[in-house]
Amino acid sequence: MSSARVARRIAAGAAYGGGSIGLLGVAAVGVLLAEVQLAKRSVGGGVAPLPPGADGRYGHAYGAEPPFRLALLGDSTAAGQGVRRTGQTPGALLASGLAAVAERPVDLRNVALPGARSDDLERQVSLLLSGPAGAAPDVCVIMIGANDVTHRMPATQSVRAMASAVRRLRTAGAEVVVGTCPDLGTIEPVYQPLRWLARRASRQLAAAQTIVVVEQGGRTVSLGDLLGPEFAANPREMFGVDNFHPSAEGYATAAMALLPTVCAALALWPEADRIEEARHENMLPVAKAAAEAAKEAGTEVTGARAPWALLKHRRRRRLPVPGAAEPPAPGAADAPGEGGPGARNASVRQE
Repeated sequence: MSSARVARRIAAGAAYGGGSIGLLGVAAVGVLLAEVQLAKRSVGGGVAPLPPGADGRYGHAYGAEPPFRLALLGDSTAAGQGVRRTGQTPGALLASGLAAVAERPVDLRNVALPGARSDDLERQVSLLLSGPAGAAPDVCVIMIGANDVTHRMPATQSVRAMASAVRRLRTAGAEVVVGTCPDLGTIEPVYQPLRWLARRASRQLAAAQTIVVVEQGGRTVSLGDLLGPEFAANPREMFGVDNFHPSAEGYATAAMALLPTVCAALALWPEADRIEEARHENMLPVAKAAAEAAKEAGTEVTGARAPWALLKHRRRRRLPVPGAAEPPAPGAADAPGEGGPGARNASVRQE
């Protein structure tokens, strides 16, 4: 069965109440879990610090403008586990980058929970939307899925939870960008058959996530094996202190892939939502687009006229490098590199 058909079956099962469609067979799951324990002992070497708090305002130099409200939801990747400095977390990187592009302050709120699976998104969304009326985020970034695979969460249940979360956020008026399930087969110390099984399960879940997110009016960016080549070539630089979570370089790579789509969702990116053949972009049925995106990290999928979706490979801009300081309190001066006029932006680059 093609990957597009598998993803569509999972998404359909989620929509119509099915709960038996899993990512892997029972026998494969047994092998996967045994191999995961071996991989953890092989990969792990230290203890990851708790994610540093990154909530606050970025881009204070643009204080006269009303701030954008950015929220992050998800698991340890969204929370930034594995780094010690606020400015190294995905939330701080995205907030700084968004402030620099928009030339407006950005208020960041991160409700992600390390170890979370997709069924925790209901709690996270409720927490995010529990504030005063009219305080819903302008844009939400969700990064989740790896724990769903390793903890044998049924794919239909996982995708149903994602669809519900995106629906609630969109109803509240927020744009939604989802960094889909990363490829768990990219970590070098993970051996076969775990690597093949993990890659297959990860891509199936990522494709199914893409289908339901696009159908609910959100956008996705495939994280896939985005960090795979970097992890292989520079393991000391790309891994965090626990040798498992990404390092500051790893998080910056992921955030740089997400930023153009976050900006495009807010109509801030200069590229139009149209096909650029030179960049291998295409208009495909949603399920086919989802399967193609799962194969190529950094691919954006955006809804077009149903049942079609647009595959985009947006030009990336290197992020401003936030300083080591915590986000300043409201009304304080900018921390170094936090998206002010002097933020260090590199020129646009082709990927």
